[in-house]
Amino acid sequence: MTQIEGDLRSRTFSWSDPMVNAAQVGRRGGLELLRAISAGELPAPPIMHLLGAGRLEAEDGRVVVTLEPAEFHYNPLGSVHGGVLATLLDTATGCAVHSTLPAGFGYTTLDLTTKFLRPASIASGVLTCEGTVISKGRRTALAQAQITDGRGALVAHATSTCMLFDLSQAAHS
Repeated sequence: MTQIEGDLRSRTFSWSDPMVNAAQVGRRGGLELLRAISAGELPAPPIMHLLGAGRLEAEDGRVVVTLEPAEFHYNPLGSVHGGVLATLLDTATGCAVHSTLPAGFGYTTLDLTTKFLRPASIASGVLTCEGTVISKGRRTALAQAQITDGRGALVAHATSTCMLFDLSQAAHS
């Protein structure tokens, strides 16, 4: 493959040790942990840096994450790759569930059903992804998220089921 002179772009990013936050899961509830990340008291997880995600807001059962589309998010068609949007949706649904968990409890995504409604690009403006918990039981939680563009138009929607677990029990299995 021939590279056109002057066409090559570069991106560099840094992140903190992800185990710093992981160690806090047993000591802090999910909402407290997410708020500490939002306030800069704890480092953002590496995936937030990889995505280039912006603001993170958290309250009980609700999370908002933003992303300003950039060229490095693009697919070959010149729009934000669906995998980037799906990752943003998974982040919002998972963090919304996490915001409801007490210290010592974790979650993992069991499924993510995503619907893409329109393409996103740099021209879309800042994408806002809001995740909310729909239902929470002892073992699973159901959450949804939607991404809107800078004009408020719906870009994508997802539902997710998360498995909930006691980290002290998970360590022994």
